Amino acid sequence: MLAVVLFYSIIFNLINLEIKSIIVYLQSYKRNNTIMSVAIKSEDSNKKKSVVSTRVVRKGKHPVSLTKFSPSWVVVNSKDAPGFKMELIGRIREGVKKRDWKQLIHFTGSTEKEFEHILPASISSMQKKTVYGKETSERIYELARLFGLGYEVFDSKEDFKKWLMTPSRAIGNKIPFELLDSSFGFEMVENEIIRIQYNVYS
Repeated sequence: MLAVVLFYSIIFNLINLEIKSIIVYLQSYKRNNTIMSVAIKSEDSNKKKSVVSTRVVRKGKHPVSLTKFSPSWVVVNSKDAPGFKMELIGRIREGVKKRDWKQLIHFTGSTEKEFEHILPASISSMQKKTVYGKETSERIYELARLFGLGYEVFDSKEDFKKWLMTPSRAIGNKIPFELLDSSFGFEMVENEIIRIQYNVYS
């Protein structure tokens, strides 16, 4: 009889130990899993933030926050990257927002009136819209890419702007800026900037 009691006592203790082990394991798993979830969520959140905006420090001024793939962002990031052009096509189809256009004007130190003859829509009609049409949006992105290339090649924004407003013998003594009302004009001006970049003169 004593042997039977002892046997059941041992079995009971073993079961208790097993249950405690399982509880400890489950608590540990739950805690670790929660930490992992938080870490992943935090990482995803950080990634999302890095995609949304970029901070650009301008000399003598406060950093400017630029939305990724906005026209102003394209000025700073003028080089092609994987999916870059496809992303821009999508943005053009969606339409450039009025605030992004205003930011580009401010970022390049220009005025809307300077671009009056270049844009397919009139400045007065643009003032009434919050999002621009495909044709106007495409021209805005063409400007952003061109200014980005110009800032990369010339010593300063002022030097590039001066070159844009000065007749160039390479393009038939025309003022480069005046050719920017068509895609062919953009191509000619861009090719000329690239020739300057690589010291190739025609």
